[in-house]
Amino acid sequence: METSKPSICLKLLIDKTRQRVLYAEAGKDFVDFLLTILSLPIGTVIRLLSKDGMVGSLGKLYGSVESLSSIYMQPHFNKESLLQPNATSTIGVGADVLHMLTIDDSSAEKLFYYCGCRSRHQTYPTVVTDNPKAICPYCSSSINTKATFVHGSAAEGETAGEGGYVKGVVTYMIMDDLEVKPMSSISSITMLNRFNVKDVGALEEKVVHLTMEEGVKLLRVSLLSNLVLTTVFLDKNEACASTDSFAD
Repeated sequence: METSKPSICLKLLIDKTRQRVLYAEAGKDFVDFLLTILSLPIGTVIRLLSKDGMVGSLGKLYGSVESLSSIYMQPHFNKESLLQPNATSTIGVGADVLHMLTIDDSSAEKLFYYCGCRSRHQTYPTVVTDNPKAICPYCSSSINTKATFVHGSAAEGETAGEGGYVKGVVTYMIMDDLEVKPMSSISSITMLNRFNVKDVGALEEKVVHLTMEEGVKLLRVSLLSNLVLTTVFLDKNEACASTDSFAD
């Protein structure tokens, strides 16, 4: 049986007249997804968007590292740590949310290694790395003793919580430009006034599901446009979206 792809549900409020998303109502899973974007290493972002599709020169820089022979690299350095960096979070973002933007290699836990020279020489500091080929600067041995990475736990007197970045006790309002705020009836009315909506009959609610494909598109559009939700979910042309905006 085919395994269903992870997705995140959110509800859009659409102005049908102008074919724009006014805002989205979403839970903590979508907000956690958006905030996960801020934690992605730049190498992961380039790889997700493909180096040839990157705006500016970072794609060229990424490609030059790809093609650079290992004979020019320091012997202890693994260039895959630049090309395929692992996106890790110390606060336990939900697996489905994180995996939607980190491709296959993010399913493995980040590994760290330490050198045991401190146990033999108490004056040495503990040396930790994520590269098992790294050399200890104190004893010149390979730092290859595997350590166990543990996500940060709640402080004394606090509950462990749901993981992720935000609490799930409220619904969140996400604007077309990805501004996030708690949802309320007052904020909804304020938004309608802000967008000069005169005819509520022109508004439409639409439930959509964010899959990995839309997640990668959202990442790309967020670097180019302030009409992110409109571009991703209403198939608005990305080139036009970067310069388009709501009328006052």
